Amino acid sequence: MKTYDVIIIGAGPAGIITGTTARKNNPEKSMLMLKEEEKGLVPCGIPYIFHSLGDVDKNKMGPKPFIEAGGEVLADAVEEVMLKEKQVRLKSGKTFGFGKLVFATGSLPIVPKFIPGYDLKNVFYIKKSYNYIEHLFNELKNKKNIVIVGGGFIGAEVAEQLALEDGKKVSLVEMEEQCFMRAFSSELSKLATDALRETAVDVYTSTKVEKIKGKSGQVEKVELSNGESLDADAVIMSIGYRPNTELAEKAGFPLNKMGAIVVDNYERTTVKDVCAVGDCSQTIGFLTGNLDNIMLASTATAEARVLGYNLFGIKVKKCFIGTLAVFSTEINGLAMAGAGVNESNAAEANVECISAKFSDVDRHPASFSDTSPLTVKLYVSPSDGHILGGEVWGSKSAGEIINTISLAIQKGVTVYELISYQIGTHPLLTAAPTKAVLIKAAEMAITKIKQNK
Repeated sequence: MKTYDVIIIGAGPAGIITGTTARKNNPEKSMLMLKEEEKGLVPCGIPYIFHSLGDVDKNKMGPKPFIEAGGEVLADAVEEVMLKEKQVRLKSGKTFGFGKLVFATGSLPIVPKFIPGYDLKNVFYIKKSYNYIEHLFNELKNKKNIVIVGGGFIGAEVAEQLALEDGKKVSLVEMEEQCFMRAFSSELSKLATDALRETAVDVYTSTKVEKIKGKSGQVEKVELSNGESLDADAVIMSIGYRPNTELAEKAGFPLNKMGAIVVDNYERTTVKDVCAVGDCSQTIGFLTGNLDNIMLASTATAEARVLGYNLFGIKVKKCFIGTLAVFSTEINGLAMAGAGVNESNAAEANVECISAKFSDVDRHPASFSDTSPLTVKLYVSPSDGHILGGEVWGSKSAGEIINTISLAIQKGVTVYELISYQIGTHPLLTAAPTKAVLIKAAEMAITKIKQNK
């Protein structure tokens, strides 16, 4: 039996970045990465396979950086983790020993067993599995009426992409008043839902799926709470994900109330020499300090870099005290992004904040033919001006502006500091320096704070 200094279970973003970072910092250590399938996928790119990419292979991802750093990779599922013996047993029957073990097993789609007919044939999910998505891609080619359940990022993006295919009628059903409401404020959620409604997707909000009906065991119709019945050749469930922790639970690891592996601030479990990172591991909210359930590749890779550096002793201090969710998407040409607090989640967490926004265009002068509207909305503490959250929508630059806002939140920047933020501008690349949307939003927030005093 061969023993490795490190065995990583999982080859998604968290596993790859953990392994690559750890190998580069500890080239003398032997490391093995175990994955269930030969090929992997970029998780956030999965919706675009169905139209924009048009090919599963164009969204392929693998542990090449880890291999180039000297790590070994084996496609073989782990059947059992034997902690006392410090061994893992694989589906093939092989057994390997480990010095340190990392769970990077990701997440799995939530299966709505509370909906009658959930188990009929042609009820699908968006699994982070190359083989499954390849099968789904091929199955949907000949499906005309497709119903998607769930109006979060994945559901909406898949709906938009499928509706661009000729001959398909795509419907999306969301139980909340608007789509994206778990990530965005009511204002931005409405804008996002309106943008989705302007596509070829039939959008049903404030509506539940009561039942999936079938004939000869195969899906045929979807019955809604508003009394309507939708024809369906296929149903795609997209109501969220849960931590993939069955293997860890079987080995005796404690899970939190959300089903994630309990870890400390450096991704270490309660068992010596065993860590967990990414979607399968516990997250703590940045602002509230409470358990959270953030499952983003960007979050997973941030955790993984810290773990990779510190796998053999704390060498790099973890600089974030909790997980700050940073979301972005684009629907029908409207880019949207959010980070931290907004009106909706601030009320839930009993966080006091004021908001201020500024809108202009993303190039200057506005007479350029390729300018796009751009809005920045900041959420700010009325007592000291600290930036607690932000939303950006309009042009594609929203995706990078929200990253700047995220850094401001994490570093405790105030709106008073932001107005002296030194920026670079260019007519073809940015908004005008006289009305940079992020800085102008900060100015407006200062005005609101003064008015409230």
